[in-house]
Amino acid sequence: MSHRSRETLKMVTAEIFSEFQKYLDEDQDRREEIRQATRDLEQTAREILITVQAVHQKDGLLNLQPLCGEVNAKFKTVQEKFKALADKIPQGQYYRFHDHWRFVVQRLSFLASFVIYLSAEKLASREEVANSLGVELLRENGFHIDLDDYLMGLLQMASELVRIPFRAVNSVTAGQYDRPLKISQFLAELDAGFRLLNLKNDSLRKRFDGLKYDIKKVEEVVYDLSIRNLVSSTTSKGLETEASQSSPVQAGLRHKRLTITQEVAPPRVTCSINYRCDINCLMVFNMAIRSKIAC
Repeated sequence: MSHRSRETLKMVTAEIFSEFQKYLDEDQDRREEIRQATRDLEQTAREILITVQAVHQKDGLLNLQPLCGEVNAKFKTVQEKFKALADKIPQGQYYRFHDHWRFVVQRLSFLASFVIYLSAEKLASREEVANSLGVELLRENGFHIDLDDYLMGLLQMASELVRIPFRAVNSVTAGQYDRPLKISQFLAELDAGFRLLNLKNDSLRKRFDGLKYDIKKVEEVVYDLSIRNLVSSTTSKGLETEASQSSPVQAGLRHKRLTITQEVAPPRVTCSINYRCDINCLMVFNMAIRSKIAC
């Protein structure tokens, strides 16, 4: 190869790789802009989470509507920031950069679902969550909420809902003894819905596997309230009827749990030193309940 041919080859190689470097620089700059926009969203998500935590404080359950209104106002900022983020994503390259905002979308999806449940006591649809976040529902329409992110948000919401009845003093203070029953029914229906999905062995499946522990925690509170006669039979029958209309399988299981609870419920005894005895009795009766359900 002549000297001139070698020089020509070097020039061509340098030109090709300079184009590669230009592409990499632009890609790095774009990723940095996306990271900054994502950090802004994470900061807003933390602010919303702090606001939502007020529901677990004293009298939090008595001020749900003002709380939900305050949170919904903060979601206006979320919508603006998602619009700014969407403008930085090249057309058709959503999943190329998806890892940057996946977790913040999951958290915001959880917060939106949680607020919708607190205000209307219903399961938030994917469309409702997308509207709260200010993103599209379908992939072909542009920047959208991925189905896995929406489902992960629902499971995170279930874990947060457990804290309401688990910190039963809040429900007792508000006089809302039926709230643990409603949450228990809601989580049971959510669990039944997820069982219809053929989930792969990924992070979503592992998160779903933890749902049964959340349900168990709520059921322990329900058993406690039932044993202590803090839940009226009218409330239990009303929830049972509502469950039978939506899911016969779940209604049957619920009827079995309520029947067994009534069978093993002990008479209420009043004494000055009975607190520790109540705790021990509750453990024994919970074991009896589980053994009967297993049969």
